Amino acid sequence: MEEISVKVNICDRVYPLRINAGFEENVRAAAKLANDKAKTYTENYSVKDKQDALAMASLDLATDFIAADKKTVGYSAQTIELIEQINHLLDSKLGK
Repeated sequence: MEEISVKVNICDRVYPLRINAGFEENVRAAAKLANDKAKTYTENYSVKDKQDALAMASLDLATDFIAADKKTVGYSAQTIELIEQINHLLDSKLGK
């Protein structure tokens, strides 16, 4: 895949990146999300330093990621178990 150069602005700092062209939308959305989370901490809590706001935003986003990952894994396990039950039921009905 083709690599492109992009610049993202996070907390008033510009970061030049080289990324695969197909990931540009994701990178820009991630930068926006990081900015939005950091802004939430500076506006709604007594976080004044941008570094602290970014640290809190990172922690918040990482926590969300881990929770979503665990939920996906749990859902996959449930799905597999359900499929196994259906297979067992079909096997018993088909006389296998």
